[in-house]
Parts: sequence; structure tokens; C-alpha cells
Amino acid sequence: MIRVCENMLVPINKIPPEILALIPDFWDTCDRDEDVIAMTHVCRAWREVFVSRSCLWTNFDCLDEEKTRVYFERSKSSPINLSLDLSEGISFRNPFFQIIPLATGRLRSLFVEGPLEDVEVVTSHLSHPAPLLERLLIYSNSSLARRDPMLPSALFNGDLSSLRVLRLAYVHTELPWRNMVNLTSFTLSYTPEGIPIGQLLDFFESAPHLEAIELHFAFPTTGAQSGRVVSLECLKSMHIQNDRKPSDLLDYLLIPVGAKLEIGAKPLSSLIGEHLPRSLDNLKNFSNFTAIKLHYLHMEFSGPNGQVKINLWTDRDNPIESTLESLAGLDTSKAERLEIDDDCDLSSEEPLYQALLPMKDLRSLTLSQCISPGILVRALQPSTSSSEVMVCPKLEEFVLVDYPFRFRRDQSRITSIIEMAAARASRGGKLKTIRIFSKRGTVDLDLSELRKHVWNVEYGRMD
Repeated sequence: MIRVCENMLVPINKIPPEILALIPDFWDTCDRDEDVIAMTHVCRAWREVFVSRSCLWTNFDCLDEEKTRVYFERSKSSPINLSLDLSEGISFRNPFFQIIPLATGRLRSLFVEGPLEDVEVVTSHLSHPAPLLERLLIYSNSSLARRDPMLPSALFNGDLSSLRVLRLAYVHTELPWRNMVNLTSFTLSYTPEGIPIGQLLDFFESAPHLEAIELHFAFPTTGAQSGRVVSLECLKSMHIQNDRKPSDLLDYLLIPVGAKLEIGAKPLSSLIGEHLPRSLDNLKNFSNFTAIKLHYLHMEFSGPNGQVKINLWTDRDNPIESTLESLAGLDTSKAERLEIDDDCDLSSEEPLYQALLPMKDLRSLTLSQCISPGILVRALQPSTSSSEVMVCPKLEEFVLVDYPFRFRRDQSRITSIIEMAAARASRGGKLKTIRIFSKRGTVDLDLSELRKHVWNVEYGRMD
């Protein structure tokens, strides 16, 4: 009795049970199960507190029969999260087959990953309705298999109306693609057989609240009815990665203002327009972008007042000149920021000059990792003739980032920058800031002449 009284006086035992039970909510979720079990062995009072809170026992992996039974009992009627790693295979002794008939109605999330045959076995036992299911992730590691696993059309009785997140990889499905009214995130990856564009459009129409769409090498193979356009009114981001032109799908989609569209392809054509829908009206934010980034093997369109990122594949067959010429054909009049990255090499300044000429509102230009920055800088240097238009008259900031640091022993590397800044100042286009950074150390440079023509000059190492 005395010892019991002493235990009650320990400060931690003065925590009300309802507060103590909330502590696991603030732990790292990846270790929470082991920690909760440890907490139940501290004392009888703690055991009663944690065992009685059913939501602490809702994460199932079905690796151990006794653990699964205990969790199922303690979780009571709480929604459960089931994660099946089938990398070691699955047998019919697995506790999954014992609990799933009773647990399907309580499923909140389901993750299945494993070989083709095992994924098919597991999904064939998922025919009962799952009215609480919010997340469904099925990944088959069948990249080397001759076929993708087929998901049964009666999966969860064909009703997925409660889903909010759906992610499928290396699987083939003939799901009805209906009743997806609550879905906000959809990812489809690596389905070589593809699905008809018309079926995918039906799916988008049945999921009016979609906010995020990702298609990774799962591009539709055939066209849809001519003139059909599906509006993705709630879309915030769409990512397409494929070796086919995304315009085959984008022709049928209306991307709203404010959405981000990312396009990746191998090889990525230097002609930007080939990756856009035939009618740019389908991409409502396209004419409103304010930033452009030329990088490597990727295009991103963000708006309104967002940015266009065009990541380049620059090689002998796909030179940067072609991409700049293509960029010059677009409406870039509202662009305020431009970044050119990844070893972009030019033989003359003319392609960049023509691309910059329409950018009347450009405020910031960054050259990063460029092989020949001098040539690119000269595109900004106005002619001494006052009758000629000065490129980017509102330019305020110029940033040069050298990585690797190719010119660390050459003072002349900034000569072209000084000449450009002086020429712009003489024409009334004085720069406010020039930043020169290196990721591999710096050397002493005489920047006094540059500071005569620029309000602020920064030079140093970039961490």
C-alpha cells in the first residue's frame, strides 16, 4: 500500500489518463507501434490507458498471427490501415486471409507491394465493400515480368467512391473508373499496355475534385472523340513523364488558371509547342507566366503569375539554339524571371537575344553552370546606336553561377559583364544588382570598375 501511494506521487503519474493517452500522437509514426507496446509494459495503469485507446492499434502489417489478432481486438471498431509487403511471398496461413473478411468494412488505407502473382492473389480477396477506404496504393514489382497483374473489376465491389488517394504502379486495370467523387490525388505508373484516352477522360470526369494527377510512363495509347474537352476545375498540379508527346492527351484537357503542369519526355523535343495542346486555350495560365527556367529534360508551367520551366536535353541533335528559337515564338511578354541552367553552350549571342527581345518586363536573369557565359552576357549588351531597341529594358538583376568553377584563375571572365553593365547604364538601363557566385571557392577579382555601373555587386561562394 505504501509503495502504491509513493508511485502516485511521482510527477509523471499525475498526468491525467486522457492526456497521457495522447502522447503517442506526437511520436514519429514509423516507430509508434513498437513504442506503444513498450509503454504498455511500464505499469498496469499505463497498460490500461494505452490498450483502451483503440486508434493506437490500427496499423496492421500481417507479419505475425498473434500480433495481428491482438491488434484486431484492441482496435475495436476504429478504421484500420493495412500495409502488405509481399517481397517474401504470401501463403494462405498469412493472417491477412483471416481478418480481411471482417476488416474490409473498416479499411481506411491499403498498401500492397510485391510480385505479380502475389498481388493478384491478395486483390482477388478484396471483393467486399470498403466504405471507409480513403487511400489505395498497389505497386507490383513486375517490371521484368511479361505482363502486369490484372486488378479484378469487382475490387471492393466496384465502389471506390470513398477514395481520396489512388496510386497504381505496374498494374493493369479494367476498373469502371466511376464513382470517384471524393478522389483528390491520382497516380498511374508504368503500364506499358496503356489505356484508351477516352477511358482516362471518363475517369477524370467521374473525379471532379481531382487536385493532383501524375502519369509516369502510363500514357494513353489511343485517341478520344474529336472535339471532346474535359475541364479539370480543381486541378492544382499535373505531372506527365513519358516518351510520347503529352499533347496527345492535353488536347482533350482544360487546365485551369493557377494549376502547375509539368512535362518530362525522353527525348524532350526542342520545339516547345510540340508538347503543348493544339489550342493554348486549353492551358488557361499559359499566357500569364512570369518566370522561365531553361534546365534539363523537363517543362513546367505554373500560374497565374507563376513560371515556365523548360529543362533541356542539349546535345548535338538537340542544341539550345533550337529551344531558344522555339521560346521566342511564344508569348513571353509577361515574363519577369529567366534562368538558364545546365551547361548551355552557344556559339553566338543571337539566339538568346531573339528570345529576350519580347521580354519587355524581365527583371531577373540567372545564368547557371554555363560553359560560355561571355557569349550569353553579350546578348544583354545594347548597341551604341540609340535607335536600336535595348533588350529587356526593365532588367534589374543579373546572376552568374559557375559550377564547376571553370574560370577561377581568369580575371577576364567578368570583362564581358563589365562591358554589358556599362553599356546598359549609358542607355539608362542601369542594373540594380549583379551577383557572381561559385560553388567551388573564389579568387580575388577586381570589381571596382563593375561597381561604377551597378548599384550593388555581390561576389562569393555559394554553399
